[in-house]
Amino acid sequence: MGKIVNKFKSKVIALMDQMVKSYNKRQMSKDLEKKITRNFKDLKTLRKLTKAQKKEVDDFYISMIGQTVPLYCHEYFYSRTGVFSKDYVPKDFYTMEILQKANVYQMRNAYDDKNIYDIILAGENVVHTILKNMNGYYYYEGRAVSEDEAIQLCQNMDNVILKPAMDKHGNGVKLLSVANGKTNIDGKTIGEVFKQYKHNFLIQERVKQHKDIAALNPTSVNTMRILTYRSDMEVLVIYSVIRIGRSGQVIDNQCAGGISTTITKEGKLGKAAFGGYSEDNVLKTDTGIALEGYQLPSYDKAIEFVKRLHFKLPYFNIVGWDVSIEESGEPILIEFNTHPGLSQSAFCSGMGENTERIIRELWPRRNTMFEGYE
Repeated sequence: MGKIVNKFKSKVIALMDQMVKSYNKRQMSKDLEKKITRNFKDLKTLRKLTKAQKKEVDDFYISMIGQTVPLYCHEYFYSRTGVFSKDYVPKDFYTMEILQKANVYQMRNAYDDKNIYDIILAGENVVHTILKNMNGYYYYEGRAVSEDEAIQLCQNMDNVILKPAMDKHGNGVKLLSVANGKTNIDGKTIGEVFKQYKHNFLIQERVKQHKDIAALNPTSVNTMRILTYRSDMEVLVIYSVIRIGRSGQVIDNQCAGGISTTITKEGKLGKAAFGGYSEDNVLKTDTGIALEGYQLPSYDKAIEFVKRLHFKLPYFNIVGWDVSIEESGEPILIEFNTHPGLSQSAFCSGMGENTERIIRELWPRRNTMFEGYE
């Protein structure tokens, strides 16, 4: 009798756990949808989908996953760009389904720690880290040091980058200079700055970017966001966009005020850039450079670089790579993202020509966020 009761309890617990997960998934999907739909009010032009366009999208997704998807992203990005594409991907579907099937959710936080880039990508051209704070422990040029020693070693620094190790969207990134222990951050001492950042942060050398990249905006390190997808022994480039900072800004991130535009397979920029959720059709950089047709240096090298790097991240089949080009013309990795978003406004598509292939390959797989990883 006891075994029967215990078995029944286990089934009830499993059922309740599944119900909670399903509820959480629905709520998260609604929240992600709201992030897009609340920005409809800022659109300069609202373009409604025609019946034929709705049918094209419905047929496309039914053929791949056996069901329709919400159309809010198709309408939003069609309104922003003026380009209709059945390949737009709803934010909730991409975030809650595609990414969680492509990547092992349980490994995400560990690999997103910028302090371990030089460890897992040893031997690759990754931006140099001078100081690390990992879980409260300090490391200077790879050597474990005390907090007092770290403070002494950082008494004088010129134009280095200070950033949190596990944050995104450019949050907390500062251009740091230190003279005799006093920083350019609100006049605080370097010790006070360390206290402000608490733990899990790093100080890196500032990349000296190629003159043709710097010309787009000299105050920020302007990066290519290259999104790649690994399918067995093949790495596909889903898309490439360049993110350009605004005048006087240190970071190029679109969420922090930067702009982005697509990059062609030949390494040339698209006609117009997009910023935030409502700044559309920017034709020139703040330095006056017309975007359309502008040739980026060493683009082919950057593509081969990230394809090689992707094989070093076996738990993630979709990765976003932030790459710049050094003065020497060599690509250098600034960051990678194991939970990357889609630049659908700049790219005018979800995952471009690979959308159908990627969804068909990933749809049968386990959703590691809600179904666990085995």
